[in-house]
Amino acid sequence: MNYEELEFAKLDTDRAERTGFPEVVFCEGKPDEYLVEIYKKLFEKDGQVFGTRATRDQYKLIKSVIPTAKYDKVSRILKVEPVKESDKQPDDSFPYIVVCSGGTADIPVAEEAAQTAEYFGARVERIYDVGVSGIHRILSQKDKLQGACCVIAVAGMEGALASVVGGLVKNPVIAVPTSVGYGASFGGMSALLTMINSCANGITVVNIDNGYGAGYVATQIFRLACK
Repeated sequence: MNYEELEFAKLDTDRAERTGFPEVVFCEGKPDEYLVEIYKKLFEKDGQVFGTRATRDQYKLIKSVIPTAKYDKVSRILKVEPVKESDKQPDDSFPYIVVCSGGTADIPVAEEAAQTAEYFGARVERIYDVGVSGIHRILSQKDKLQGACCVIAVAGMEGALASVVGGLVKNPVIAVPTSVGYGASFGGMSALLTMINSCANGITVVNIDNGYGAGYVATQIFRLACK
């Protein structure tokens, strides 16, 4: 197994071959000079780089050395996409992932999940602001939910959305608790505990605000569905 030594980082150059996914950069907290060198090395090797939790200033920095870099201010994803052979979109019979959010405030985490999956080649359908305080909203999307190879349910507050979705579908549900909520939500702990203790079957839970982790696992499920 190989890696590239940068003194401050050891880039896992074999990861894509081993796992099917290239190394991803967690941008938050990295010193500017380190981040630039990491992006440059990964871009030189693969012609693409995917980073999460980036700031606008980090985007400006990376764009100054890699002009094709793109930044999404909602998901905070900083990416350099590979050159695509074709922009042809899959037809409606192709497998897809659904990403749904309890509220509009949960969309940044939901978008991190959705854009992660899309970057790695999955087809994604979004259903936002369908929390349980107006349960008719999620019930009206039952057909789309049931047609998905998996569903990512992103919610803060009490985090009940995942249980509702889990009771509607036969395929896996990936629950993502968010830190959205008032004081007693304890920065997402309330939603996390609700999701872990769900009585609905087929639900797995990732860490608080971890849209990337949910998008990664959903892509693995998507790839299996495509086979």
